[in-house]
Amino acid sequence: MFDYTSIKAFHTALQNGQTTCVEAVLFYTQAIREQAHLNAFLELYETEALQRAKELDAAAVSGNLTGPLHGVVVGLKDVIAHKGHTLTASSKMLSNFQSLYNATATQKLLDAGAIIIGRQNCDEFAMGSSNENSAFGPVLNAADNTRVAGGSSGGSAVAVQAGLCMVSLGSDTGGSVRQPADFCGIIGLKPSYGRISRYGLIAYASSFDQIGIFSTSLEDAALVLEVIAGPDEYDSTVAQEAVLPYSKAILKGTIAPETANISNELSEEKIAHAAKKFKLAYFKEALEHPSLDKNIQEQTLAYFERLKQEGHTVTAIDFSLLEYVVPTYYVLTTAEASSNLSRYDGVRYGHRTAATGNDLTEMYKASRSEGFGEEVKRRILLGTFVLSEGFYDAYFTKAQQVRQLLKQQTNSIFQEFDAILSPTVPSPAFKIGEKTNDPIEMFLGDIYTVYANLVGIPAISLPLFTHTNGMPFGLQVMTRSFDEMGLIQLSARLMELKS
Repeated sequence: MFDYTSIKAFHTALQNGQTTCVEAVLFYTQAIREQAHLNAFLELYETEALQRAKELDAAAVSGNLTGPLHGVVVGLKDVIAHKGHTLTASSKMLSNFQSLYNATATQKLLDAGAIIIGRQNCDEFAMGSSNENSAFGPVLNAADNTRVAGGSSGGSAVAVQAGLCMVSLGSDTGGSVRQPADFCGIIGLKPSYGRISRYGLIAYASSFDQIGIFSTSLEDAALVLEVIAGPDEYDSTVAQEAVLPYSKAILKGTIAPETANISNELSEEKIAHAAKKFKLAYFKEALEHPSLDKNIQEQTLAYFERLKQEGHTVTAIDFSLLEYVVPTYYVLTTAEASSNLSRYDGVRYGHRTAATGNDLTEMYKASRSEGFGEEVKRRILLGTFVLSEGFYDAYFTKAQQVRQLLKQQTNSIFQEFDAILSPTVPSPAFKIGEKTNDPIEMFLGDIYTVYANLVGIPAISLPLFTHTNGMPFGLQVMTRSFDEMGLIQLSARLMELKS
């Protein structure tokens, strides 16, 4: 019986002849079919996945793996391009569209030996916090099928949660990796803006979007980040900073034997890190916010006390700008969405209405009205409004000024502290349909996650807690820009104190 715990354990089993890539693919394709009711996958690539698995098994016949992700079964959110495969952003607007090229992240996965198992459901054009906005129906939370999976990358999160693939790639514009990871009790990593190329990622808000990673182990997330991060000639916004060996930096009390082949410099750094006591901050206003579930508040504060007992400093700091982060985020992202989605007009891209007539404007209106769902329309309208003459300075310009203030305050915080801690989401996964008629309440659910996207810093949701209602929830950890190494090292220490 195939069993999966981590990429490292899977590779050990491959090398010892205890399993094969074919066996892994057969296991996951069966699991996807058996749990089709979760609606996590929009498309299963069974035939080609099996063919690739056979090729990888043949290539590794001597025991040598073809790459760091040899045979790793991966799912892709339906906004990440995969050449020759359907790419719809879970929208009728792109129904039956096939990608002409691979996203850089997809290509790096394939080059590292991964197997792409299928295309995963999401909120339409990555706009949503519950995965109820997909044109193909909602994704169900595997822990409780009456509850949402979170969004917008709900299918990618549930696929990992339910054991339908080893890891998934999603996208995070304001929490769309971390929030569903929180709701599903798994790890969700959003790197710094520019750490991973956005080439081949369908744009929602270009200055916010970032590809992220879902996994059940921190080691897996670190390894996948190591593979897909780095410069890309196709993306002018991607960072040129060196990609560090994130997968080698995880500590569990002492230095593990498998790190012996790492440079002495990194080993010494790890030893020093193992003894380090961290200076951690949390926003006082965040833990006292009226929207925060009381049980989440109590368990989070109790966890902070445990950290203090371990010798770490955990300090409440004032953050008066917290009330501005959600409105600032929605002004800026909807403005960018309005611009990005203007290309889907039924002529250059997307669905064209079947209605007859010679009026071009009416054809545009009908095509976009039929192709886009209600949430996407809402955000396009809001974005068009804040960019319109007479309102641009009052909304868009002011929001950009607030964003700059947030960046300045963030830089100041990281001059004194190693990381910022917060709840990931103010409540555990809610019932399907519970918030669909109240978009404001839905938007406020992003209050803790959008901050990291506004300022471009890396963030992760760690599955540390269980709510009194039985649902999982996590802790969000944020570090300074491009300090993914520090984020992963600290996360490993925090996971050791999992309650």
